[in-house]
Formats: sequence, C-alpha cells, structure tokens
Amino acid sequence: MVIGEESGDQLGAALIAAIRRLRPEASFVGLAGERMQALGMDTLFPISDVAVMGLGSVLAHLPRIARRGYRTVAAVLGAEPDVLVIIDSPGFTHAVAKRVARRRPDLPIIDYVSPSVWAWRPGRAARMARYVDHVLALLPFEPAAHARLGGPPCTYVGHPLIERLGELRPAPGERRSLGGPLILVLPGSRQTEISRLMKPFGEAVRLIVAARPDVELLLPAVPHLHEELMARSGMWPVQPTIVLGEAAKFAAFRRAHAALAASGTVTLELGLAGVPAVVAYRVDPVARVLKRFLNVPSIVLTNLVLGENVVPEFLDEDGSPEVLARETLALLDEGPARTAQLRALNRLEQQMSVSAPPSELAARIVVEAAEHGAGRRAAMLQRRPEIGT
Repeated sequence: MVIGEESGDQLGAALIAAIRRLRPEASFVGLAGERMQALGMDTLFPISDVAVMGLGSVLAHLPRIARRGYRTVAAVLGAEPDVLVIIDSPGFTHAVAKRVARRRPDLPIIDYVSPSVWAWRPGRAARMARYVDHVLALLPFEPAAHARLGGPPCTYVGHPLIERLGELRPAPGERRSLGGPLILVLPGSRQTEISRLMKPFGEAVRLIVAARPDVELLLPAVPHLHEELMARSGMWPVQPTIVLGEAAKFAAFRRAHAALAASGTVTLELGLAGVPAVVAYRVDPVARVLKRFLNVPSIVLTNLVLGENVVPEFLDEDGSPEVLARETLALLDEGPARTAQLRALNRLEQQMSVSAPPSELAARIVVEAAEHGAGRRAAMLQRRPEIGT
C-alpha cells in the first residue's frame, strides 16, 4: 500500500481493517501514515517527505520526492506483494505504480481514489489503463467517466463520509430554529487556501453581521492552523468562535444553518449534514491560467454528484465580499434560495448510497485481485500497449 498524504492515511487505515476482517492473515508493507501505523503497518519513511501541495512547493522539493519515489518502487519490488494498492496523491503514487508495472507486469495494481480525469486532463484515464487494473471510485459518476474516456475498469465503492452520517446529521433539537442563525466559516484546511480566502471571507462576514446582528459565527479549524486562523480572524471586525478538531467540526455541522466555504470535500460534508452553503475559491496564478481547461460545469462536489448546480459557487474575483454576503444572507430565511438547496440536498444521500460500507466494498475488490488477479492481468497485458515512462 502506498499513500502520499493524510487523506490517504484515513482511507488506508479503514481498508487495512476491512481486509483483515476478510483475511486475518494478511500483511501490509509500503508507505503509511499514523493511522495505518497504529494498525501495525510499518512505513518506509514519514509521509511528510512527499506530502507537498502546490506547484511551487513540489518543484522546490522535487529531488527529495524523486528519491523517495525510487525508494518506494524498490521496496515494493523487493517485498513481492500479491497486490499493490495506491491511494490518492496521483502525482506521487501513480509515478510509483508506472515504474512497478514496467518491472512486474504480472502484479495487480489497484488505484483507490480516481484522479479528477472528469475535470481536466482527460487523457490521463486512457494512460492509466496501461498500468492500473481497477479504480475504486469515491464519487458515483466516476465509473461512467472512466468508461467514456477509455480508462481502467472502475467501481463506485462509496465515499467514506457515507459511513459517518450519524456524526453529520443533527439529533432532534440539536439544530435550533432560524432565529439567531449559526453560520459556519470554512476557509479551507491548507495554508495556501486560508491565505487567499480569509480576507474576502472576513469582509463578507462584516456585511452579514451588519444585516443580521443576531448571527453566530463558528470557524472549525485543523489544529496546525489554529494560530494562523486566530491571527487572521483577529483582523476581522467580528470575531468568530474557533473550534478545533474533527469531532468539534462535525458537532458544529449538526448545529449550523448555513455555511460560507472553500470548495473541496467539505462541500460533501455540508451537503450530507443538510447545511446550505455558498462556495468560493481563489487559485494561484498558474492554476488561474489552467482553469480554462476545466471540463466540468462546477467545482463543487455536491453539485457534480447531484448533476445540478444547486450550491452557488464563485471563483476568484467573482466571489467579492458583497456577492458572498448577499448569497449567504439569502440562506438565513425560509425563502426560495434556502428551500431549493435543502430540497436538492435531500437527494444527496440517495445518490451516494452503496450496498455495504465503502471500506468493505473496497476490501473485497483488493482481496479478489490479490487472490485471482495475476493471471487476469497477464492476459490483459497481451492486449495493451507498452507502458510508457
């Protein structure tokens, strides 16, 4: 198993536990985070060595990342596993998979979390088919996307959030009436995101509070960004209450009436929690040039799953403080904007439902590949083009 960042560690740990329920004798080697290590899997090196975000940071650390990649390839080949599972972080994990596949064409390779081939660089799907045997998708529209683009076989196993609906949904009486509404401010979980969004979000909050002095503001934060968020929100005219950690964040979701959020997985969390939202995102200059190549009608995962742009979204300068405040205020009354979003969000769980817990469905496919996949892969390779670099 090979991961490249924290999100992969969460999926990897759940997958290890599910595989052990099916095959208690299974053993695991590769690159692991803290959760996977807590389940007894050793790691080649800390994932922080390769968990680098943003083009500038990747280029600055490229020699180290390359060295870690070659070390990972050597370790996979030396372990002689029955199956290789790469999890998310395609920039790193797919480079490892391609090199392993060239040297071990008989080894089944499973990709847990599809790259966003449906959004941009669609040609990656067909290239993946040269070295990936099966994609385990977190989003229900991804199998059709891979089929359309000539990608590998792809199965929707479900998003891990489906296993956590009880933590996201309010208990009776937990979400009070709209009198004195609670607004979540969610500027992102990465330093680059909050550096771009905290100022426009703060200005939007000022306008919201001026129009609705009775609102309560909560800002859920990851612990390592607590001090920076405190410093940046300290410059706002109105101070939000900052809560730390995932449990506190989900508790805030269960109470909230609306949210002002960055795009990302948090939009699915809000959707499944039944919290109407306004989404904004600001990208770096390089990404701003590349955004013209996006092939999707929305950057909001909730909208993509529903097949309808129900959550308003604003990219870069389109998301001015005035626009964000106006759209958020429209969600604080039982009017058409709030009603339309809530009606659409009620369909989200049905769209994302699966027949068993996602980690269990993923484990079944991985175990089946480990036990029976080598011969099938050898047959497939006879029909495939040679794997490129």
